[in-house]
Amino acid sequence: MMKKTVNAMGDPCPIPVVKTRAAIRELNGAPGTVETLVDNEIAVQNLTKMAVQKGYGVSSQQLGKDQYRVTLSIAGGIPEEDEPEEIVCAPVPKRGNTVVAVSSSAMGTGNDELGAALMKAFLYALARQEEPPAAVLFYNGGAKLTCEGSVSLEDLKDLEARGTEILTCGTCLNFYGLTEKLRVGGVTNMYDIVEKLTGAGLVVRP
Repeated sequence: MMKKTVNAMGDPCPIPVVKTRAAIRELNGAPGTVETLVDNEIAVQNLTKMAVQKGYGVSSQQLGKDQYRVTLSIAGGIPEEDEPEEIVCAPVPKRGNTVVAVSSSAMGTGNDELGAALMKAFLYALARQEEPPAAVLFYNGGAKLTCEGSVSLEDLKDLEARGTEILTCGTCLNFYGLTEKLRVGGVTNMYDIVEKLTGAGLVVRP
């Protein structure tokens, strides 16, 4: 049984599917397997969809961070068609550009004491994620969390040490009389906040 390996790491859609189909054609109708290496889950989904449509056996495995192997089992008998079918490319989520927007010192609505405890736990957990966010924005009541007396200062300093931008709205600091009490990160403005949010791959609002 023939075996072919396709390296499609870094290739945008539809190239992983195109390369895989080319490898299948090289089997010339003989039974075999084609293993395709890709770097995102969308490519895995596209290859799996193609395999199901064609009646091939298919399995996938995550080998490491941003590394996947999709294995197609070809029964043989009928060569892969040369005519390319339409391939719909789903968008690949942006990685490494998550922005967290914190607009209150409490998480959720209902009870302020509970909300404050939840926000503390959220920022604690955020600081311990394997991939920290690109930036955390604090505005309105959230500005209090970056200032003197905040129970989350150490967690925010840990995030900053790992490369996360900690930015607090200057207008908000001034409104709450906290301009001189900022203890972590820098001061930002609404233009920068909008730029960060609209340019983010993912925005999280606790």
